[in-house]
Amino acid sequence: MATIIGPIVRLQIQRSPLKVGEKPHRKYIPDPIASVETLLITRLGITARVDGGETFDVHHRAHPSTKNADGRNGISIGFTSHYAEMRRRFGPHLWDGCAAENILVASNRRFGLDELAGGLILLDAQRCEKARLEQVDVAHPCRPFCGFAHEHRTVEPDVLKESLAFLDDGMRGFYCSLGRDSGPVVVRCGDLVAVA
Repeated sequence: MATIIGPIVRLQIQRSPLKVGEKPHRKYIPDPIASVETLLITRLGITARVDGGETFDVHHRAHPSTKNADGRNGISIGFTSHYAEMRRRFGPHLWDGCAAENILVASNRRFGLDELAGGLILLDAQRCEKARLEQVDVAHPCRPFCGFAHEHRTVEPDVLKESLAFLDDGMRGFYCSLGRDSGPVVVRCGDLVAVA
């Protein structure tokens, strides 16, 4: 039997890349994140209605600036408990969803890849299975996101290294893909996420 993690409390898409500028001065700017009421998940990625029109998430394989050419990170998922830990370390500016995951799940503890590697199950509010998510992998933190966590202040190299380590192992979320046996699915806030 699947273990319920919690309900989905936020759905969002990333309309365009969040890292701006040239290396080594790139910054993470979360402005292209749009909160939405529903997501349509297919094998190609995620779409949602934004400002009255269908919009591709930047990780959709048909997005002109796709960040998912190999099809392995079309869906991202995060947990409210992880944001609580990030805020304790970095401050209140790390709002729920600022790491740009598509699906944010209410949770009361930290989850690592060891617990989620077998996949996740999306359930409706009545606990009927809607779809499975497979190929779960850590969304490793990038330096620009770490800079955002530090409010774009310059920090010592050892502090940067410690911060990147803290944000890794799923702290800033996980990537996954729609299960082989799952068809297109509409996901809503209030749907549940369970460990497969």
